Amino acid sequence: MENIIRILIVEDDMIIAANLSLQLTKLGYEVIGIVSRGEDAITTANQNNPDIILMDVNLKGSIDGIDAAIAIHLQNEIPIIYLTANNDDLTFAKAKATQPYAFISKPFNIIDLQRSIALVVEKIGKKGSLQQDQFESNLQVLPDRIFVRHNGKMVKILLDQILFIEAERNYCNIVTTIGRYLVVSTLKTIECELKDSCFIRVHRSFIVNICKLDVVADSHLEIERKVIPISKSYKELLLGRLHTI
Repeated sequence: MENIIRILIVEDDMIIAANLSLQLTKLGYEVIGIVSRGEDAITTANQNNPDIILMDVNLKGSIDGIDAAIAIHLQNEIPIIYLTANNDDLTFAKAKATQPYAFISKPFNIIDLQRSIALVVEKIGKKGSLQQDQFESNLQVLPDRIFVRHNGKMVKILLDQILFIEAERNYCNIVTTIGRYLVVSTLKTIECELKDSCFIRVHRSFIVNICKLDVVADSHLEIERKVIPISKSYKELLLGRLHTI
């Protein structure tokens, strides 16, 4: 017997939530619950491990849909489809950082709903169980922190905790004040994602947090006794940046 895809609805408008539940049931999916608060979404997701979560971005209460999605991903890697009536760039950028599988604009129509879920189901696989390699990366970047996959969980690292990042082919070691974390990403990708002014490329294999520098010499830097080379092509940019802080 084919496994039925189990869906959790997180929506604080009960009329919209009831309509979603009705449409999903007609499409052959199992709605395992309807919750209206971010805190309840986290608890329900962790206890019941749904295959997909339909998550309203703008929830009432202290935790919005994006923060709820981040908290859920710290424990379970469940595909998120955001429901949103908010189209501003800042909200979209924050939501995108959590690597959702889709966005559905409200008011939604049944065709958009059906197609979006069908695409996610295809990614999940025939058995309806998520394989985490569907995620393009194990790195999520937010304005003041990043989340990295470590020992099966998404771990929060504040940008201020990062000392330097060292490339190892298609992997990078993020070295922090609390430990080292290996992520599946190129240094170029991380460089593009880290917009914070404290981070700068100093070598083809290194990005450093210039707020953590202990020594700046002619051909190298030191951060907590780690000697990091400086390439000539990056040195002028580094010195210019140091003059501004």
